[in-house]
Amino acid sequence: MRMIRSFVSLLFCFITVCSCTGRQDNVSDGVDATAWDSAEETVIEYGIPVSSMDHEDGVVERNDYFARIMNRIGLDNNEAYLAARACDGVFDLRRLKVGNSYRTYYDKADSTGKPSYWRYDNDALSYLVISFGDSLSARLVDKKIEIETLYAEVTVDNSLWLDVQNAGVSPYVALEIADIYQWTIDFFGLQKGDWFKVMYDQATYRGEVLYIDKVHYCVFNHGGKDNYAYWYDQGDGSSNRYWNENGESLKKAFLKAPLKFTRISSGFTYARKHPITRVVRPHTGIDYAAPSGTPVMSIGDGVVTQRSYQGGGGNTVKIKHNSVYTSAYLHLSKYGPGIKVGSRVKQGQIIGYVGSTGMSTGPHLDFRIWKNGSPINPLKMESPSIEPVKKENMPAFKAYISRYENCQDSLKAVSLCNDYIELLF
Repeated sequence: MRMIRSFVSLLFCFITVCSCTGRQDNVSDGVDATAWDSAEETVIEYGIPVSSMDHEDGVVERNDYFARIMNRIGLDNNEAYLAARACDGVFDLRRLKVGNSYRTYYDKADSTGKPSYWRYDNDALSYLVISFGDSLSARLVDKKIEIETLYAEVTVDNSLWLDVQNAGVSPYVALEIADIYQWTIDFFGLQKGDWFKVMYDQATYRGEVLYIDKVHYCVFNHGGKDNYAYWYDQGDGSSNRYWNENGESLKKAFLKAPLKFTRISSGFTYARKHPITRVVRPHTGIDYAAPSGTPVMSIGDGVVTQRSYQGGGGNTVKIKHNSVYTSAYLHLSKYGPGIKVGSRVKQGQIIGYVGSTGMSTGPHLDFRIWKNGSPINPLKMESPSIEPVKKENMPAFKAYISRYENCQDSLKAVSLCNDYIELLF
């Protein structure tokens, strides 16, 4: 396991003049250029002369509201009211979140104890700054987000989440990869020795990772099979962005699993001894053990054909996806909102929650699939892809991914800005 950072100082200097810096210029951080006054350095941050200020930190507490916070930092009720009015049209003060931090600035030369500025950490991207000077004002200040193009290699030894962190990679990368491959890889069935190599853009603010801006390319080897993912936008407004080397969408007609489960407690078999009746009979489904109340999702678009209590199967939802495939979800504790016979559902929509209704020894989901009326093993179902790259776009797609031909195995390349300049190590 190792990680190769693509940013060295030379490349950093280069990227500041590339096209992707245009994005950074649009989100002006509150850190202004250092100003000089009477040969003495004055540091300006968020429009605040912080070098001439003392500050106190706090957090929004439970049952807090804006006026109470303003009283706490030294304003009376009338001053708090005027500060709230200054925020009109700038920020909805009802959106203050419990646990979010704030900082109050006091002028070192002012003995009144009144605050000069107040900065609220709104979210990962912005601050609310209130100035209490002669001209009372409020404004939102965008943080200056830095985008780094990085490369990582991770081998699965314990768990994807743990191994990613052990490799020095942000766990956000694991979440992105799991999202990209959710239709093709069962991340609860990863094997020791599985590995992936990935090139991605990471957004940071003052060294803190905020999110993964884009995964450019990934190869995930699962069970000895390479699974490729290329980011490519056809410009048609579609949400499809990831394709394999043949231009087939990684988004499939069906999800790999209908829920987040802890383990498979019973597999697909025609000769299982029932845990309650002790009678040997077919079990043409997969039992996923999961805590009661775990959301259960439809694996694909379709129409609900059954929503009822079915004896040993308990609360059951059955969905017809097309003329070939039908799925069923058994032992539910309750049904999802709006789920009734005739309802149209979307892939990933919650249709119920894990329970133990019917003939069940504990909370789990009994999940079943029929193909042309015959039961099939859901774990072995080859889900069809949705529409591939359009025929007219294939030449451009092939030219696009050919840029990675020299790094299919090692991925020792750096993608800089929009023209993807490759620097091979």
